Amino acid sequence: MKRNTADRSPFRRLRTTGASACAVVLAVTALAGCNRESDSDSAAGGGKVGIDLPRADSDFWNSYQQYIDKGVKADGIDALPPTNSQNDIGKLVANVQAFTDQGAKAVVMAPQDTGAIAETLQTLSDKKIPVVSVDTRPDKGDVYMVVRADNRAYGQKACEYLGEQLKGKGKVAEFQGDLSSINGRDRSEAFKSCMTEKFPNIQVFELATEWKGDVASAKLQSTLAAHPDLNGIYMQAGGVFLQPTLALLEQKKLLKAPGTPGHITIISNDGIPEELDAIRAGKIDATISQPADLYAKYALYWAKEALAGTTPKAGPTDHGSTIIKIPNGFEDQLPAPLVTKANVDDPKLWANQLEKKN
Repeated sequence: MKRNTADRSPFRRLRTTGASACAVVLAVTALAGCNRESDSDSAAGGGKVGIDLPRADSDFWNSYQQYIDKGVKADGIDALPPTNSQNDIGKLVANVQAFTDQGAKAVVMAPQDTGAIAETLQTLSDKKIPVVSVDTRPDKGDVYMVVRADNRAYGQKACEYLGEQLKGKGKVAEFQGDLSSINGRDRSEAFKSCMTEKFPNIQVFELATEWKGDVASAKLQSTLAAHPDLNGIYMQAGGVFLQPTLALLEQKKLLKAPGTPGHITIISNDGIPEELDAIRAGKIDATISQPADLYAKYALYWAKEALAGTTPKAGPTDHGSTIIKIPNGFEDQLPAPLVTKANVDDPKLWANQLEKKN
């Protein structure tokens, strides 16, 4: 059943019983409407959904899991018991195989290694099982929908913020995510391109971390020893980098308030509650909020649309995002705002909503 998903609220469904739907259709002309209604029933949960969580060592992904759990219950998703691949592509492959063995008709995943998942995606495609990929865009292999923010914009925004705060001069440590992930590559490439073009007098130290907080802390310590005048840090994932970074800076008595001599300007990505608290306390300056709530909401929404047989359409949506066509499917690019002291208490930020619920 083909429908334009951009002209209606994503979770509102007109639900009728099969009997009433058929009666209406027969009164008009044909039985085809009954088939369309059965598609609608499928969208409302008529198919099992396998959901793999990518890791449990990140506050961001733990928040995402909470939203997934709530969304499954609230929207009647027929979900198989969720799995967690623990940042291990081998576990993800095994988990997906288990989903198919249990009769999954759609799969939601967030592959951290976006190159190594291609064969699994091909297998799912051969079985006509649609895939929703959250936060990461697989390099190859068909996907029904990618739900993520514009990760190049993350790097661009971080670059522009640091460049302006440092007035175009200084030294910046960049905690790069795993470069086998398209997110790590997008953020790193955009950050470097922006710095080279707009702020050539800022020296950037690219620190590869594989999304590991202990690696980032160790490399930051070495960088500070060699460059004690470091005055900026870009953390590509606050969920794993925030706490070890703050602990190291506190230990070295380098955690100084904004506007005071020796302050190191810090911008992060994720937008978890702990980052917002750190902004309020003057420990970091800014973050770019990845919408964990919207990631979960629209991962489940697009899984339902896939079960219904809906074909996505490129263009703006009614939930503030833009759907683009990518070589291997579609991508729903959700908004990711810059958060600073000026708007850290905005109730629309997902982390503030999470705090109120807790």
